[in-house]
Amino acid sequence: MTFRKQFRGFTLIELMVTVAIVAILAAVAVPAYTEYVRRGRTQEATSALANGRVQLEQYFQDVRAYAGGPCPAGTANFGVACVLGAATYTITATGAGTMAGYTYTINQANVMTSVVPGGGGGNCWATKKGEVCP
Repeated sequence: MTFRKQFRGFTLIELMVTVAIVAILAAVAVPAYTEYVRRGRTQEATSALANGRVQLEQYFQDVRAYAGGPCPAGTANFGVACVLGAATYTITATGAGTMAGYTYTINQANVMTSVVPGGGGGNCWATKKGEVCP
């Protein structure tokens, strides 16, 4: 009677198949996650602009002019700039860092515009890369 020693564990082929499957899943998941994070960051800009619009309208109700009104603060991914006149205003959020190329604006007539990488944007707040407004 001969005893064969039973080896336990994984063969090199099994390990390579597992690594290949994980690599394929990562190749699909990482770009999807990156786009998901980017869309979440655009909400920072649109939220800051919407809040800034409300603050300026409240200021206008008190003073009857937009000039001298509050300009919303920038965020971690967007810088915010205001152009305030007596009867008009424009608030612009411009992307920085990983959000470079994204620009959102709103004015006193509630006209929202956006420019996003990939040729998207228009007269709305596009949140996806390449998204075009209707």
